[in-house]
Amino acid sequence: MSDAADLSRRTFLRSIGLSVVAAAVAPERLFAADEQNLQDRPGQSEPDVEIGMTARPAEVSILPGRSTKVWMFSGELVKGPPGTVTAIPDSYLGPILRLRQGQKVRVRFHNKLPESCVIHQHGMHVPEKADGHPRHQIDSGQTSAYEFTVMNRAGTYWFHPHTDKRTAEQAYFGLAGLILVTDAEEQSLDLPRDEHDIPVIIQDRSFDAQNQLRYIAHRHDRWRGFLGDRILVNGKLDFVFPLATRVYRLRILNGSNSRIYKLTWSDGSPLTVIGTDGGLLESPEVRNYVMLAPGERVDLWADFRGRKLGDEITLRSSPFSGVMPMMGMGGGMMGGGGRGMMGMGRGMGAALPHGGEYPIMVIRIAREEADQRVLPRRLSQIQRYRPQDATNAKTPRSIHLSMRGMAPQLNGRSFEMTRVTKDEIIPLNTLQLLEFVNRDYRARGMIMAHPMHIHGQQFQVLNREMAQGFERQYATVSQGFVDNGWKDTVLVMPGEKVTILKRFDHYTGLFLYHCHNLEHEDLDMMRNFLVQA
Repeated sequence: MSDAADLSRRTFLRSIGLSVVAAAVAPERLFAADEQNLQDRPGQSEPDVEIGMTARPAEVSILPGRSTKVWMFSGELVKGPPGTVTAIPDSYLGPILRLRQGQKVRVRFHNKLPESCVIHQHGMHVPEKADGHPRHQIDSGQTSAYEFTVMNRAGTYWFHPHTDKRTAEQAYFGLAGLILVTDAEEQSLDLPRDEHDIPVIIQDRSFDAQNQLRYIAHRHDRWRGFLGDRILVNGKLDFVFPLATRVYRLRILNGSNSRIYKLTWSDGSPLTVIGTDGGLLESPEVRNYVMLAPGERVDLWADFRGRKLGDEITLRSSPFSGVMPMMGMGGGMMGGGGRGMMGMGRGMGAALPHGGEYPIMVIRIAREEADQRVLPRRLSQIQRYRPQDATNAKTPRSIHLSMRGMAPQLNGRSFEMTRVTKDEIIPLNTLQLLEFVNRDYRARGMIMAHPMHIHGQQFQVLNREMAQGFERQYATVSQGFVDNGWKDTVLVMPGEKVTILKRFDHYTGLFLYHCHNLEHEDLDMMRNFLVQA
């Protein structure tokens, strides 16, 4: 196989488990037929849960006055337990899909957008056809089916578009929902449930004078990533949660295109973390702040007992540096204005500074309730990977992150739909040692922070190593990484090397790895792993 071989249809048929004999008969025709079958016909077994999911344009009220044009998902439960599909209250985001480990799920996706689209089940371990690879995107007016068994442990996952060159803009205009998985381990714990288990989707946006969402006007500006001047929570500006004097579970998703948050409470209270991307930690971790990059999730145990009626506490993003140490921009303090008040500017000012300080949402104590719940000392059991057990323990797969001529790349390569190189071919059912290296010093100061996401199974962060010369900036973020749980997205700071361990089990095919700065993704900072038996 050549060093950069385009994945032939015959090779791909073999990689997804079709017989060599059948592929040899008529590979072109069989490949097309297989795509058609996966796209238009239900699977062999009947699902436990069937959901109709539609993407469509809509108009919603966000600002006073004129309605705002958005794109949104709407879901309908066709088959399954009541409560499987629920709305995020008073929001154009969502819906929330509530699933149980072991369920067989079919999602029928109807594309009523004026352009192509495909849905990625972010963080879910699913077959390639259900994973949202852009080669499976469908045109306007078409329908496709995603079928999978819920193999994930309990946790906060989500879904969003993964359309070729259009992911950032489609997500920006509203296409995002949550997948909340539960299992027996989680159900055995006395964690907040129902209305006390609250989704918090954080996004930044900008609006024009007609209340319409304003996106990046020129392609050559996208290499920085979109930064808005307003913070939205669950699709609402100036968000205030009226809560009670009790414990809540806050499931926080960074749904922004490129903005990184340093989460803190305004009164200096620590944050109690009980879960990350791939579910519950083994035990709670208490941090003064938590870093949250695009695509990452964190579950907080938020205890408001002892508060008084009328008290307010604000979830803020606190100052940090090192995100964009380039061209004298002060280690990530890019942009100006918008500092301080969520409601200032009506979207017409400069972007909120990336690494600045600003409020995200307000918790207002509106009622008193008794709650005797105790924070569990033990939350879950996590099987720890050992580096010596990796198939490539002595030769880790290095992925070098770079910015060349405002073009973000991985190992000097850009995305090609089905193209893989030798180092991107991974044997099925193996544990792999990988490292993300963000030390492209030839970029003349244009090293940026990159949130790196790998499709498929969750991984474990083994260690972080920072190069000399970046210590001052790194000190502003280093205590905010919660790496002890399962992850599918990890923030790699300038000068940093992050080593991870990841299994590639159960499914063959093409699975993406990319920067989850969505503008970088659309600029082709994305590649394929080919997992084959």
